Amino acid sequence: MVTWTVVVAFAGLCLLLAVTPGPDTFLVLRYGITSVRGGAAAAVGCGLGSLCWAAAVALGLAAVLASAAWAFTAVKVAGGLYLCYLGVSGFVRRGVAARPDGPPVRAGAALRSGLFSCLLNPKVGLFFLAVAPQFLPAGTVHVGTVMTLGLIDGLIAVAWLVAMAFVAARVVSWLRRPAVTRTLDGVGSAVLALLGVGALVTIL
Repeated sequence: MVTWTVVVAFAGLCLLLAVTPGPDTFLVLRYGITSVRGGAAAAVGCGLGSLCWAAAVALGLAAVLASAAWAFTAVKVAGGLYLCYLGVSGFVRRGVAARPDGPPVRAGAALRSGLFSCLLNPKVGLFFLAVAPQFLPAGTVHVGTVMTLGLIDGLIAVAWLVAMAFVAARVVSWLRRPAVTRTLDGVGSAVLALLGVGALVTIL
């Protein structure tokens, strides 16, 4: 059984990790500067991805990543390439959705981007694999307790990322300058691409 002491301690750790900039942060900001809806959808996608990793740990699948180097490398390569794709495609289309005649941001596409970005980041799975047992007494590590911690992590991450998306969208709405929006979108996309390249370089 997960006690309130465990919940508070684990929630504090999750909040600390959530405020630390990472791929999910820049992905949500890239969508958030276009609209709150897009940023929030991307944030929910990231949260769902985190919950999927928690389920994988609970079912023992993530242990394969920890024990098989080729599996970890394969997922990391896929994640790096996906971040590069998001960064390059976003840079090419930067500012289009911010124009009055530009296409609206599709919540479904933003959600999928957040979901796959998290799913293709094996470090999330290894985090649960290494940290979850530290917060659970001996004999209580099972599907239910691990999923409870995963739900806590997902909710905190979504709350933080949605807040960032709201702030980003509000800042852009105050500025109302297409050039600024294009610049911010370009910077966010470039950071995503660089994170992807960085993930690939570490494998070499």
